[in-house]
Amino acid sequence: DRVLEPLTQPDQSSRLGFPFPEGQLSGLAQGAITSLIVATPLVLSQVKGTAFVRGLRRLPLAVYFLIRAVFQAIVVIGGLALLGMAFTVKTRSGDNLLAHKAIDMAAPGDVILVDAGGAMDHAIIGEIMTSHAAKRGIAGMVIDGAIRDADAIAASDFPVYARGITHRGPYKDGPGEINVPISIVGMVVQPGDIIVGDIDGIVAIPQAIAKQVIAATQAQSEKESQILAQIAAGTIDRSWVDQLLRARGCQF
Repeated sequence: DRVLEPLTQPDQSSRLGFPFPEGQLSGLAQGAITSLIVATPLVLSQVKGTAFVRGLRRLPLAVYFLIRAVFQAIVVIGGLALLGMAFTVKTRSGDNLLAHKAIDMAAPGDVILVDAGGAMDHAIIGEIMTSHAAKRGIAGMVIDGAIRDADAIAASDFPVYARGITHRGPYKDGPGEINVPISIVGMVVQPGDIIVGDIDGIVAIPQAIAKQVIAATQAQSEKESQILAQIAAGTIDRSWVDQLLRARGCQF
């Protein structure tokens, strides 16, 4: 398998920044200067078609049991299966200025993930932004916040995951950051993580352990296929249930 190229670290002179207004973004020092980081993103499209990527694509999320994932809080709004490199955005709740810039910067095959603090009062993206992202070849978008134009997004093939829906539009004032570590409902996502998603939720896989993860998930998938075949054939052995209950001290 082709070795994924490391993220190019930006020259500090390429940082574009403006201050967070005092008290407007929790978790950051008040008055801190934050920035849009211009960096060369990782591109999963460069390795599409390899056995490694085919393995990621065909496995259901339920077998990624070793990786912390986002379930329930983030749901599928449009499209379905999601696979690509993380292109991260951190923004003030309800503001989508940096999300717009991310769509222009991200490479085909990237997944744009926006940490909007989980706020549901203003939509971060809608039909116009997702249409532009799809046209640019973006693999999908994950919003820790709200979206709008849900009917149009649901009718499209473009994968969109979000906390929920609101009709209210966003601000475009900033501040925010691009290509920095973010949190999606408590799941830490680093720029360049491999993002996999389906109807069960999403996972972020660090590249450093990606091959171990795919091996473990393939083994789990094969195990579950054998169990389902035994159920279909009527040969499933359920004695392990009582054995485990007795081992745990249960009396019956």
